[in-house]
Amino acid sequence: MKALMVDVDGVVVQVPDGRRWDADLEADLGIPAQVLQERFFAAHFHDIVHGRADLFERLEPVLAQIAPQVSARELVDYWFEKDGRLNHALLDELSAWRAAGFPLHLATVQEHHRARHLWEALGLKERFDAIHYAAELGCAKPDPEFWAAVQRRTGFGAADLVLIDDSPRNVEGARAAGWSAVLWDGTEPLEAVLARAGLSLR
Repeated sequence: MKALMVDVDGVVVQVPDGRRWDADLEADLGIPAQVLQERFFAAHFHDIVHGRADLFERLEPVLAQIAPQVSARELVDYWFEKDGRLNHALLDELSAWRAAGFPLHLATVQEHHRARHLWEALGLKERFDAIHYAAELGCAKPDPEFWAAVQRRTGFGAADLVLIDDSPRNVEGARAAGWSAVLWDGTEPLEAVLARAGLSLR
């Protein structure tokens, strides 16, 4: 194994007490979460996260209809703050692997603005060697092209890579592409999870 590929949401970014970022959206900003899901995420986010549309260009007209009192910038700032609680315990565990010579990369389904926020504002660029995300690649996990695109960008072969992900579908997809992959549920230390892929720092 030559590098660890780490998922973001559900792994590096935690959801405290299982509460989604939009759990208090209606109370805080007056936007019913279900309406936002139907009118924005279900209708537009596939194009956005695949890099075919810009987040703000699609969000602004939707908000003008469902919540004209809230700007797109205000909602995005709220979303990114609520959905940006880092798993510092895991990050510290990962740093030991990086110190031992294993490059750490993020492999994640993100659109451009949140990817930049994670990398720069939340400082993940200090913790990882690179980020590979859906909007930049034009494809998303578990599409086979996602794994191939990451390999092309990094120069690593499939056998060089181990994915840490909280989605069984993504784990299965990575394995089908020839990667090693382990399912993360946050209940075990990283060392124990990676041991299932035959990896150890000892």
